[in-house]
Amino acid sequence: MPHRAHLFSLRMAHAFREACIDEPYRGRRLLRDLMAGVTVGIIAIPLAMALAIASGVAPQYGLYTAIIAGFVIALTGGSRFSISGPTAAFVVILYPIAQSYGLGGLLLATLMSGVLLVIMALMRLGRFIEYIPESVTLGFTGGIAVVIATLQVRDFFGLPVGEMPEHYWDKLALLAGALPEFDGMSTLVAGATLAVMLLWPRLKTPVPPHLPAVVIGSLLALWLNAQGASVETIGSRFSYLLPDGSTGAGIPPFLPEFAWPWQQAGASGEPIGLSWSLVRDLLPAAFAIAMLGAIESLLCAVVLDGMTGKRHSANSELMGQGLGNIVTPFFGGITATAAIARSAANYRAGAESPVSAMVHSLVVLLALVSLAGLLAYLPMPAMAALLIMVAWNMSEAPKSLHLLKTAPRSDILVFLTCFSLTVLLDMVIAITTGVLLAAVLFMREMAQMTRVTDITLSNRMADYKLPDGWQVFKINGPLFFAAADRIFGELAVLSRNARGFILYMDGVTILDAGGLSALNKLIATCEWDGTQIVIADLQFQPLRTLARAGVTPVPGVSRFTPSLDEALRLISQPSHESETTIQIKH
Repeated sequence: MPHRAHLFSLRMAHAFREACIDEPYRGRRLLRDLMAGVTVGIIAIPLAMALAIASGVAPQYGLYTAIIAGFVIALTGGSRFSISGPTAAFVVILYPIAQSYGLGGLLLATLMSGVLLVIMALMRLGRFIEYIPESVTLGFTGGIAVVIATLQVRDFFGLPVGEMPEHYWDKLALLAGALPEFDGMSTLVAGATLAVMLLWPRLKTPVPPHLPAVVIGSLLALWLNAQGASVETIGSRFSYLLPDGSTGAGIPPFLPEFAWPWQQAGASGEPIGLSWSLVRDLLPAAFAIAMLGAIESLLCAVVLDGMTGKRHSANSELMGQGLGNIVTPFFGGITATAAIARSAANYRAGAESPVSAMVHSLVVLLALVSLAGLLAYLPMPAMAALLIMVAWNMSEAPKSLHLLKTAPRSDILVFLTCFSLTVLLDMVIAITTGVLLAAVLFMREMAQMTRVTDITLSNRMADYKLPDGWQVFKINGPLFFAAADRIFGELAVLSRNARGFILYMDGVTILDAGGLSALNKLIATCEWDGTQIVIADLQFQPLRTLARAGVTPVPGVSRFTPSLDEALRLISQPSHESETTIQIKH
């Protein structure tokens, strides 16, 4: 138990310990963290609200997420500059959950995903997550961007559309049918907000474009509504109950309160309760959330490493993400992960350590309790324009186009598959399929690395005179189930007319159960054909596998030697009893 506790502590709070304890943390660094945290906190306020709305819940739950998850993940995670909170990547998963199970189901799924992330960290799967190929991640992000942009059409044009249908084509049909009834004033506000976001970067100011865009869009909507227009705002769409039983408009100016996730309202308005059947129904979605959260957070950490020259701890980051998503649902927060855009802005604003992310959470908290009245004036069309820009930025369209033009056909097929499944079905299926495709692609590439070469006439054999009918084959690469049958099948064909052959295996690093089975089949084939086989220069892992399986030489058929030179001398001499055992060399 002490050993396990030590391992657990090593995985937790890696970034905070490295940046604030192992390195001197003085006033100048604290000041830089304070400035960066205030900057990113201001950026995060409208984004957190917009992403909560896009996920199918009230805007305050996005703020709760930025406050609680942002602080916990920064304290316990493994990337010193990451800013965590609600992100666009989760919208496609969270929206269907919110529609079917309400806020309570969404919080319970978030809690389950946090537990899965902690398990992944304890199993040290952080580095394996980073092996998911770019074709898979680009397919996810591209599909997510398309769905997010589609969901914003209603608010962008002020369409009189109620609840959106489940399937993508039905969404498109409903929106297309409602387009003739678009509201010109809402479209004007959305268009003005989008135009500011597109044009603002040309001014080359340090102020991020979405802040002036939202301010201008809000002022325009306020003026239009004063003239008699009906541009919908957060205050007109969302409401909350005050302690005296009256109703307030917008978001509640209160601190998030502790509540059990399963006691929150479901789709029917009643508490969802906690049952095994509900957990079972939410498990696929929780797995998809955990996988996407792991991918997004580690991808963000890798990007930040490239920008800063620092190194993150992948397993510590998974641990922090898991703990953040376990704690947050008890205070009304939805799923959180690291956000690349906010994290990059954090570093560019001068951040020195995870303290800046903690300050960012405190800034959002201050805005919640002191500026809730002003935030109610944010117009829904401006929020939609903001999310359309978020969708475009996350889509990485130039990368996707480059992949389609230059990548191998198999990668293009994987990209299109993940993209189509994300858009047309749902992220649970897309994540599952993408992870399986990534595993299959990895195994295929590993299997293709394994080669068998006839070196009988090579320069290596020039100093030796092989007996008539003998050949020498060299295997390079891992002999696991995906490669072994092919390799030993080729050997069986190549050695069909041979009196015997040497199997030179110094380049074989791995021999698994599948490889062992294929090797036994080859020896059996050689025994049937009357062909002798000498296996030379096995490395430690294959030797240990053979020893554990109790594999011994077959008299007159198979022998084992510690080196190729020994094998070449052996085939010129009679076999000896001392050569009928396998000894593992350490």
